[in-house]
Amino acid sequence: MSRPSGNARLKSARVAAGYNSQQALADAITQTAPQLGIRGLAVGVRQIRRWESPAPPWPQPDIRRVLTQLLGQTMEELGFTPPWGADEPAPAHAVHPPRPASASGLTAVPAQTPATAQPASVGRDFEAVTRAHRHLYWSVTPATLHPAVLEHARLGCALLPETADPGRRRLAAALAESYLLAGRIEFFDLRQPDQAGDTLLRALQAASEADDPLLGAAILAHTAFIPGWAGDRDSAAERMVAARTYARRGPASAEFWAWLDAVEAECETRCGHPRTALRLLTHAEDTIATGSEHASPEWMDWFSPVRLAAFKGNTQLRAGHLPQARETLRHALDELPADHSKQRTVILGDLAAVEAADSNAEHACAYAFQALDQLARTWYATGMDRIREVRRALAPWHNQQCVRDLDDRLYDWGTTVSALQR
Repeated sequence: MSRPSGNARLKSARVAAGYNSQQALADAITQTAPQLGIRGLAVGVRQIRRWESPAPPWPQPDIRRVLTQLLGQTMEELGFTPPWGADEPAPAHAVHPPRPASASGLTAVPAQTPATAQPASVGRDFEAVTRAHRHLYWSVTPATLHPAVLEHARLGCALLPETADPGRRRLAAALAESYLLAGRIEFFDLRQPDQAGDTLLRALQAASEADDPLLGAAILAHTAFIPGWAGDRDSAAERMVAARTYARRGPASAEFWAWLDAVEAECETRCGHPRTALRLLTHAEDTIATGSEHASPEWMDWFSPVRLAAFKGNTQLRAGHLPQARETLRHALDELPADHSKQRTVILGDLAAVEAADSNAEHACAYAFQALDQLARTWYATGMDRIREVRRALAPWHNQQCVRDLDDRLYDWGTTVSALQR
């Protein structure tokens, strides 16, 4: 007799409630949300399918509220595991969707946070490991680092209910940073946007526990990349509005505001609006030049004036401003610190794309070879995407020896296996 696969609890509850198809449940959630005062909530079959998979992601608070209302069971009874673990009480400030009344008319009371068990130093100790992971990101293979970061985050979820302030807020902030790092790896390094979305939601929940608006702004801006790279301009813009709103609540530095401009510019570029993006990047440059009295947070190690130049060079490339793009990218490459290997791959890929767009196949291949050399030392999926784009642009010169040499390198055993593994 075969065992049921996936989240059988949710599927059984769905069918028992009269929703014989995943589409029926998706429609019911969308229709019920406004009745509960929740606006703009829409769920599709794809999301229901993920919830009925063997490892269903933890839904956002509004969806949890609607699901428990429709199916009459708690999230745990529906086969979901909360971020803080199945056997751990929820954090004190976590959102508990109301459990529907049972046949007896009684409503379950959410579990209370246990007595404090962790010492005041737990936040500082947990933060030290988070900081180490942040530094390791720039040199350790993403597939190797990612499981360690997630396990560390799971430890933070287990510790959070046992920790009192002020250590609790420090722990929650470090937990948010750990989930943010995991989400960055999933999106930029492993090309798993759906998983990154779920991980970044957990990061936002932890930032809420820490009441850290700047972390919240950084996480929301990262979530904008997901629809932005998919060409969904409206969703990306909405998330950037939220990110800027949170940034205004904290002591955001000039660099932080410039980074928000750069993120929005990248989304605009991906959505086919490079002129709008260039205006945003000019504003970012002016913001950095003006400066502010606030320092950037320690965890914001992914942005600098050099990174801004790299953003700008890519946008100039996509706008067709090839001489300007070439100059901007060369300057960024010269100024980039030696240990910023991942960004070096991206800039080299963009320089190769500039030469390919300028019908200079030999120079394009030369830059592509340098990028592949860098990828061999430090893998970066975003960098490999750049090289693949260049190879597609070189199609008219596929018979030239330099392009054939690039193909031999691009599809050698090591590169091919590495790409498929990741």
